[in-house]
Amino acid sequence: MSKGKFILMGVVAFLVFLGATTYLMLGNRKNRVEVCMTYQGRNSCKVASGETKDAALRTATDTACALIAAGVTETQQCTHGEPVSVRWLD
Repeated sequence: MSKGKFILMGVVAFLVFLGATTYLMLGNRKNRVEVCMTYQGRNSCKVASGETKDAALRTATDTACALIAAGVTETQQCTHGEPVSVRWLD
C-alpha cells in the first residue's frame, strides 16, 4: 500500500469518527438544563443534556457537584442536596 493511500484512509477514518461523534452529541440534546448547586459555600452552574429530563438533570447536577466537592462522600452529599436553580433550555 502506498503512503498516499494510507494517509487518505487515515483522513477518511478521522472524518467518519468526527461525523459520528457530532451526530451522537447533537442527537442527545432533546432535554437541556442548567443546574446551579451550592456546597460548603462554593457555587457551580453547569449545562447538560440527555434523552430524558431526569437524565439531563442528573448529569448537570453531577457535573456541577464534581467541581465544588472533594471526594466521594462530599460529592454524594452535594448531589443529594437541592439545586439553587434549575433552568430548562429547550
